[in-house]
Amino acid sequence: MQNYSWIPFFPEQASSFAWQVDALYFYLIAISAFFTVVVVAALFVFGVKYREKEKYATGAEIHGSIGLETLWSIIPFVISMTIFLGGAIVFYNQFRMPEEATEIYVVGKQWMWKIQHGTGQREINELHIPVGRKIKLTMTTEDVLHDFFIPAFRTKSDVVPGRYTSIWFEPTKPGKYHLFCAEYCGLNHSGMGGYVYVMEQRDFDNWLAGNVSGQTPVAAGQDLFENKLGCASCHQGGQNQRGAKLEGIYGTDVKLVGGQTVRVDDEYFRISILNPSGQMVEGYLPIMPTFKGQVT
Repeated sequence: MQNYSWIPFFPEQASSFAWQVDALYFYLIAISAFFTVVVVAALFVFGVKYREKEKYATGAEIHGSIGLETLWSIIPFVISMTIFLGGAIVFYNQFRMPEEATEIYVVGKQWMWKIQHGTGQREINELHIPVGRKIKLTMTTEDVLHDFFIPAFRTKSDVVPGRYTSIWFEPTKPGKYHLFCAEYCGLNHSGMGGYVYVMEQRDFDNWLAGNVSGQTPVAAGQDLFENKLGCASCHQGGQNQRGAKLEGIYGTDVKLVGGQTVRVDDEYFRISILNPSGQMVEGYLPIMPTFKGQVT
């Protein structure tokens, strides 16, 4: 898991332009805090100094001051321009795609991220990338609006139906970083997350070549169920359960919508994964997406 920076509640800066985003953010906070103190102090001082001292006293007439009016016009203008320039620099650096970037394709759907590398390697809710290399993500969605967000990289972009959007970043530190959908996209929006794995080049090459091993079939299946495919978010039981609980049902009979009964076996699971709407268990909504073409 990613480490956190010295700033409370802030994730680590793990991309080449993360510090620029933070610098602009804290610059805005500093300006806001400074003028808040100035305004509150002025209210207090003027409230005491010019409080009513005599009943029906007539206050002194003030006809304006060219110097003051010029000053309080120039200062906000200069501050506004520094904010604009800082924002323009950050925007330019984030959205000007480098030509040498490695392109990776991302497809969002309720409620998962499907990722494909240029070499054909596919992932679900995980992104493996090498440290120190510029990465370009070309993204679209199969259904509703999503938003691809990696806090540690300070990068975030809408993923829009019917069009392609792109972002890029250059990871600077190996590690495991959270990935989120930051746009409400339906019932299981909160479960549409994953991880970005930033690896040393040699480790990434081994992973890309399929040489990473060490998991038993059972462990690999559990990893798919709990992490990579996100099945556990709906099927593991608990108060927020949205799909049929799977524990202990193998070899039993389940009742489907329409009244028919089927035996839970290997074929039942295969059909339910590839064509979820074909065998809807009674009492549950048809919210499960198909995994056809993603698992075999």
